[in-house]
Amino acid sequence: MHKEAGSETPYVALRLVASRLSMVPGHMVHVVFELSIYNHSKGMYCGCKASYNFHFKNTYSKEHCLIPLQELLKPSAFLVDDSCVFGVEILKIDVSSTEKKAVVVQKKATTVQNLFVQKKGFIKGTYTWNMNNFLELDLDHFVRSPAFEVGGHKWYVQMYPCGKRYSTDCLSLYLYLDASDELHLESKKVVVMTVSILDRKNGIHFTRTSGLLVFTGGHGWGWANFLELKKLKDPSGGYVVESSCVVKADLTIIGLSNDS
Repeated sequence: MHKEAGSETPYVALRLVASRLSMVPGHMVHVVFELSIYNHSKGMYCGCKASYNFHFKNTYSKEHCLIPLQELLKPSAFLVDDSCVFGVEILKIDVSSTEKKAVVVQKKATTVQNLFVQKKGFIKGTYTWNMNNFLELDLDHFVRSPAFEVGGHKWYVQMYPCGKRYSTDCLSLYLYLDASDELHLESKKVVVMTVSILDRKNGIHFTRTSGLLVFTGGHGWGWANFLELKKLKDPSGGYVVESSCVVKADLTIIGLSNDS
């Protein structure tokens, strides 16, 4: 339901995102790529070609509109049996380094990922993490919550009190599926999560909600720049009260994913 500036027409849009774990500080990754949607009638992908410069602190390309949402929802060649197929093809990658060293980019095989999203019967869970010693934490490292269970799987919240290395003076917060919870490839979880820092003075909680995320054991999703440290520690706010901070995580398991 993406809308371009100045337009009220919702589009199905895609963007390309580079994993920060694979990005190297000082490297600029210029990528030429194509984002597309599959036309079942014509047996071909239809889309748009784009390019973007990714680097350590900028890992999201702009959104590219593929098809108006209403056109997609009509009986069409793009939506068959309530299923849609999207694709991305990396056409060219050039990596430049401030050290002016040659960087080798390895070619990868084609990957197909299937998402199965339920219409009902969602599994929901909530966890509240009370930290009574927030101001006494080792600010150079992360801290993680006790494990909690949702949908028969163990999860935990991981916090960087002063942010990860690529955050900008912000608290970093992530949700992880515990690595000890071994999931087979055919049973990765598709999750929507909402994470909040509770304001216990004014009741104005700070909240962020994700899109659809695919979780597998030992991997997490979240926000490097969750909340500005200045705002977090503002005495007039209620996010930190007498060295106590409360984080709330709400997650909804809405489907499964597998690779082929």
